[in-house]
Amino acid sequence: MRIRTDDEVYRVDAVWLGPPKATFPWRARYVAWLIGIPTFFLVLGVERWAGWGFGFFSTAWAFVATIVITRLLTAKISHERPLGAVVAMAGRELNTPRVRTTGTGGAVSASRVRVRAERPLPKHRRRRQYQHHGGPPGAAFTQGAPRARRSRSSAARAGR
Repeated sequence: MRIRTDDEVYRVDAVWLGPPKATFPWRARYVAWLIGIPTFFLVLGVERWAGWGFGFFSTAWAFVATIVITRLLTAKISHERPLGAVVAMAGRELNTPRVRTTGTGGAVSASRVRVRAERPLPKHRRRRQYQHHGGPPGAAFTQGAPRARRSRSSAARAGR
């Protein structure tokens, strides 16, 4: 015994052939009209935004682009995947969180590196400069009390 499914009922496209007694020479589903008309106005708006004038050829190219875009979009739509599901899926795809491919920090960071306006001198030239000028650059030479020495422990003193 063969069991038939009800897929044949859904395979019938809801097609509008045109006004009565003046049908169009092509078949277009209602969903194609629903997508195509706003797409046509959107393509015309993009053409104006791009600076193309409104004329016969720009409108003809807009019509061709509309047909191509509508065919691409309606290829994804069927009775098993309606327009609302496709729009919801596209929205979820665009708003889903993504894995970050770039690092957000780590052990090494250049945020605390101080940058000076002047290039530092090499070490051997720095020592000579301090000996001739009495201190590091920018420090005024002042005479005062000598620095206090650390006191040695009594065991160290006894060893003298």
